[in-house]
Formats: sequence, C-alpha cells, structure tokens
Amino acid sequence: MESIQNLKSHNLLLLLLWTLIGCLLRFAQLTGKPPWTDEFATLVFSLGNDFNCVPLDRIISIATLLQPLQPNPDATISDVVSLLLDEDNHPPLYFVLAHLWMKLFPLGGDYVNLWAARSLPAIFGVISIPATYWLASVAFNSRLVAHLSAALMAVSPYGVFIAQEARHYTLAILFVIASLGCFIGAVKHLWYRTKLPIELVFLWIIINSLGLSVHYFFGLTLLAEALALIILFVSPSSRPHRLLLSKKLWRIGIVAAGAIATGLTWILILPKDYGNGMIDWIKYEKTNPLALVSPVFQLLAAWITFISLLPVESSSLAIVIFSGFTMLIFFAWLFPKIKLGFQKLWKIPNTYLSTKILTNLIIIILFLFFILTYFWGIDITRGARYSFTYFPAIIILIGAILSTFWYERSHDSSILFKPHHNYPKKGFKMFLIVFLMGLLSAITVTSNLGYQKYYRPDLLVPIIQQKSASVPILIATTHESLVQTGEMLGIAWELKQNALRSQVSFLLAHQERKNSPEPMINLQKNLSQLSKPLDLWTVNFHANIKLNNCQTDSQFFPYINGYSYQLYHCF
Repeated sequence: MESIQNLKSHNLLLLLLWTLIGCLLRFAQLTGKPPWTDEFATLVFSLGNDFNCVPLDRIISIATLLQPLQPNPDATISDVVSLLLDEDNHPPLYFVLAHLWMKLFPLGGDYVNLWAARSLPAIFGVISIPATYWLASVAFNSRLVAHLSAALMAVSPYGVFIAQEARHYTLAILFVIASLGCFIGAVKHLWYRTKLPIELVFLWIIINSLGLSVHYFFGLTLLAEALALIILFVSPSSRPHRLLLSKKLWRIGIVAAGAIATGLTWILILPKDYGNGMIDWIKYEKTNPLALVSPVFQLLAAWITFISLLPVESSSLAIVIFSGFTMLIFFAWLFPKIKLGFQKLWKIPNTYLSTKILTNLIIIILFLFFILTYFWGIDITRGARYSFTYFPAIIILIGAILSTFWYERSHDSSILFKPHHNYPKKGFKMFLIVFLMGLLSAITVTSNLGYQKYYRPDLLVPIIQQKSASVPILIATTHESLVQTGEMLGIAWELKQNALRSQVSFLLAHQERKNSPEPMINLQKNLSQLSKPLDLWTVNFHANIKLNNCQTDSQFFPYINGYSYQLYHCF
C-alpha cells in the first residue's frame, strides 16, 4: 500500500513539474508582443463595444481611434452576444467568459488591460497540460504515455503560441481534448463489448455543444470522430464487434443527435449575411500557380511547430540558416524513429485500438481540410491556429510513439506500465532530446523569434518616430471592414506606448470596392484642411495615390509584416 501511495505521489509531482514548466512558458513575456487585428476584435467585443464608434472619412485622433478599447461599465453579456452575431463571425462562449474575466482586473491606464486579456487563454493553455495527461491515460491506459504527452504539450511551441494570444483557441483545445476522451472511451466500450454508460453519453453531448459554442471549426473534430467510428467498425478486423455495435448504436445516435441539434440551432440563430467579408483572407486563390501545393506545405509547417520551432524568423541571416539546418537535422534523426515507433504501436495489442482511432481521426481531419480548401474554396490551411482541431491527438500519438523506445522488445506491452525507476537510458535520451528541442522552441516563441505576429506595428512606429519627429503626422489607410480598423489600432496602441512629440492623426478612408477613386478623393479633401508642413504616411492604402503639394520620400524603407507603407512630405 505504501509503494502505491509513493507511486501516486511521484506521478502527481511529475505532472506538476510539466504543468509548472508549461505555465512559466505561457506567461513569459505575455504582453511583450503587440496586439494584432484578431486580438483587437476579441478585446473590443469582449468589452461589449463595437467598431462603429470609430469615424470614417475624416481626421481622427489617437484617443478617438482607441475608444473601442475603453471598458464599458454598462455593457452586459447580452450586449456581447448581440455584437458578435451582428458584426463578427465567431460563437460567443469565449467572449462571454473574457467579458467576465476582464472585469476582475484594473484597467491598463484608460484602456483594456492587455495582460488580463491574454492571461485567460494562457490559463486554459496551462490546463491543457494535465488535460492531455488525462486524455493519454484514457487512450493508452499508461502513466508513461500520459507523462510523455503532458511534457510534449507543456513545451510545444504551437501550444505556447496559441496560449499567448487573446483568442479562444486554447479553450477550443480543451473541448477537443474532452471530446476525444469521451470518443475514445465510448469506442473502447463498444470494442470490448462493455456497456456504454449513459452518463458518458450525456457528458459527451454537453462537451460537444459547448465546443461548438467556442469555435465552429470544432465541428470538424466531431465529423472526424463520426467518420473514424464508421471506418473502424466497417473494417474487416472489427467483424466480431459489429453485433454489439448494432445493439448499442442508439446511444451513439443520441450523441450525434445532440451535436446536430446544436449545429442547427446556431444555423437558425445566425443572420443570413453572418461573417460576410470576414473570411476573405482564407479564400482559395485558384489563379495562383502555387495554389495547388501551398496548402500541403502550410499544413506541414503547422505540424513541424507542434514540437519544434527555432529562430527561423530572426533578423540575422546566420541565425536563420543555423536554425533551419538544426531543425532539418533534428527531423532527419526523428522521422525514422517516429516511423519505427508507430509500427510498434500497431503490433502491441494494448495500444492497437487507440493508435488506429487516433490515426484515422487525424487523417480524416486533414482530408476535411483539403476538401474545404480545394472544393469549397476556403483555405483554412493558411491559419495554423485552425490545427487546434487535431493538435491534441497528434501530441498524445507522439507521446505513445516515444514510449515504445523505453523497452527493447517491441511487442511487449508491459513497456507501458513499468515503474519510473526501470525506464531504460535509450528511451530517456530520445525523450530528452525531443523535450529540449520543444523547450528551446517554446522560448523562441516567447522571445518573438518564432510565430511572430502577422502585424508588426512595433517595427513601424520607430520608423515613423525617426522620420517625422518634428512635424505633424497623418496616417491614412483604406477601410473595408473592422480588419483595417484593427490594423490602425495596432499602430495607435504602439504610439500610445511610445509617446511621440509630434501630433498624430488618422484617416480611415472607406472603400466599397478595390481600386475605387473615393479614398484618394477623400484623402485629398482632408489634407487640404490641415496645416502644413505635414508628413503623410499611407499604410495599406489600396488606391492610386496622386497628391498635390506632396513629395514622395525617396528613402528605401524595410519590409514590415502586415504593413505596406510610404512617406510623403506635404507643404
């Protein structure tokens, strides 16, 4: 009895270690990166505000532009939900939680507290570590696999990246983990001819309904679960289990009905033009010569960052080359071992079923990604964050694969149940290399040398400060939706952090269609009302620019993520 208690104590301490490491990584430099467009949307709607208070087609101040980021004490949960349905394209559960969460913290000056906003997804990211331990335990009934999986989740650069954004993806990951746990548990009951508990059925329904209320792409995980179950029980190896399945099918049917009912409810609630124009950035461009192969490479890039991402986005070419070369060597070493370990899992009776379930589910989700991309014209491979739909499944599968190297006899399932002090050196060394690579990669992300923000106002504002230190400044952009407002909010937020001596104004010139002349006419009109001299910075200004009494600055400016810009000196 004492040895059992000691083993439980050691398990808990080890899990706490993984959780502590993951917590430190997810909260490190939490506000070090500037917020970007999608985060601003989350902040604004979670506060119960909207973007309509930002005037278009006229000169506005930094304070006016930042007004949507001011907390609204009169806003209610109902306001948050209504705004999301009217102006955004996401379900409301996370935004409601964020609304309640941010009320617990003091303001960041006159505006929203960025640390508070980012701390909520960071907390969900930390919770995903013990949740991954639980999922791996359910899938493989092994403390070893559970610990390896939790450790991988703790240092995953992808997991850290997702957790450090004021977005809803870490909460979605938690529901993916919970749903997969219910799914694997249900399949095991059916496979081994045991009764499927009705409590599990209703818990699964609740989890799936809440998951769909966090992100609609959670439905891809549910669809993959359904298809994986069908494939599993129509395969020749499952013939002995089909009779039982037919008798218990009604309980699985209840789960499916619950998910379908939730989906239909959202379809009925959502307005007809819901999300119109908000997903233009992921439209599949068939005219692009690289369109046929780019989705494959985009998915591959996301997979790589699940366990490795060295400073390939560094400004130093030498560091980029060294990092890329190191990652290449790492995966050249790791891939054959992953392949061998995967083959072992298929041959171990205790791991065969879960390995098959997870493999089928991952393949199906990837297949659904390609259907959406190539046939529906929605290239969701462009957003690495959408890989949340299968990220936990890959992590525990890699954890299970690593566990096969902790014992020499590949077909001996006892490898998964050995006490910790019996772990062999070969398996430990392999895990240690993968873990350290993940740890260095996670530090790369927290140091802003990997998974950099799509927009870098922190690089643009110093250039503006340097070039326009002694004259008033006008920053102009063309406006189509709240996306462009978010782009300018990033600049205004950074300007607020770095007080300029010059007076700074903004102009958001609305544009109904691309290359229309209205923004240019509007810009010329507003310029004529301003005193000179003046420095005009056009940022993401998608219209032909012809200005009277303004001279283009001839200096070459560096490329900056998210912002195409040009300086004009107006007299």
